[in-house]
Parts: sequence; structure tokens; C-alpha cells
Amino acid sequence: MIRLDRWLVHLGLGSRSQVQPLIRGGAVRVDGETVRDPGRACDPASALEVQGKPVDGRLTRHVMLHKPVGVLTAARDPKQPTVMDLLPAWAVPLGCMPVGRLDKDTSGLLLLTTDGALAHSLLAPGRHVDKTYEAELDAPLPGDAAEAFARGLDLGDFTAQPAQLEILGKTAARVTVHEGKFHQVRRMFEAIGCTVTVLHRERFGPLTLDAALAPGEWRELTPEETAALYAVIRRGTERA
Repeated sequence: MIRLDRWLVHLGLGSRSQVQPLIRGGAVRVDGETVRDPGRACDPASALEVQGKPVDGRLTRHVMLHKPVGVLTAARDPKQPTVMDLLPAWAVPLGCMPVGRLDKDTSGLLLLTTDGALAHSLLAPGRHVDKTYEAELDAPLPGDAAEAFARGLDLGDFTAQPAQLEILGKTAARVTVHEGKFHQVRRMFEAIGCTVTVLHRERFGPLTLDAALAPGEWRELTPEETAALYAVIRRGTERA
């Protein structure tokens, strides 16, 4: 349950001083009932109308974004576009934030959620949520590339855990990693003598990037996708 005025503020409908007069003036209906008390406890699953128009009152949202190259995975930046600039107006007020990051030059699936506990759990070091990327390289892969990835690679400051490498062509590969350190995939390829020229994430845990999403487009997760994400967390808790 949540106070009605706080609910409206979270939905980005104004500050508390702005929404309280709306409520007292009879402009807000919850489940068909006009509510004039800003402190009224409400269920965010209730039907909400403001000034005669239906409002999606859900406070928990999960978004799949096809992140394009050239956009930062950040909440804000004074000079460069960020992934938040690609999302709808409700995203920032609800606290919808990226789960992990893709660097500026990497494209593909980025999960964003308003559920901070879910994000924290998915990023926990012991969770080992799989992430799959397709990479194009500046040089042919060595013959033992798959074996090197499967053994784990010494990157100097840390040793990357064993990863699965699928050769797609002389200079193309698909790699699945179970951790997500800074520039890890690019550095793994550099360790075997190849520089990544194009990097695209196609999977994150149980999610696969929707082929219908063009770069820069987003959609909310389906109920099945959402359930699969929470199942990952439950499995990890059970193992612990």
C-alpha cells in the first residue's frame, strides 16, 4: 500500500504540493471512487484516473531496450546521450535504472527495472547470470580460441572465468560469459590477439533481445519474461 499523493508523485504526475490540490479537488479516482484524502492508502494495482483520464499506476516495471552504439549506460550525462533519453517519461520518476551496463560502443539487450532488489540480485558476484554476445574481430581467430576461453583467461588484474566460445566465421564469434567485469569480453579477445570491432549483446540471463526492436527502441517485458527473471533469483537463493 502507498499514500495516494506519494503514488502520484512516483508516477511523475507532479510534486507533492502539485498533486495534493488535484486530489482535494476531486480530480483523482481510485477503482472508480473519487478520493479527496492525499494520505489515503492505496494499492498500486488499483485502477487510477486523474482528471478523467486513466493512468497506468504500476510502480514495478521491467524494460528491454535495444541499446544502440554511441549511447551511454548512465542515468544522466551533461554532454552525451544516455539510455534514459530513449525511455518514456514515466521511467525516471519511477526510478527505472539499468541492470549492469553496456559500454558506449556496444549495442544490444539492456535490461532496466524499477525493482532495485532484483537488479542487485542479478548483478551479485555469486549469481553468474549468463550474458551472450556476438563479436566481429579485426583478425582471424586462432585455432585454439575456444579452448583458451574454456580454460579461463588471465587478463592481468583478474582471471576471467571459463566462457563458451562459438566460432561463427574467421573473424566472427559468439561468446557466453558468466560474469560481467568492465570491458571483459573485449579484453578476453585481446588476450588471444584479436581486437573487437563490433560487439552486440543478444542475451541476458533468460532474456533474448526481441528481433522486432530496432536500435533505440524498447518494450516492457512480458509476464513470462518477468517470471523467468525472478526464477533466476529464486534458484540462486535455493542454492545458497
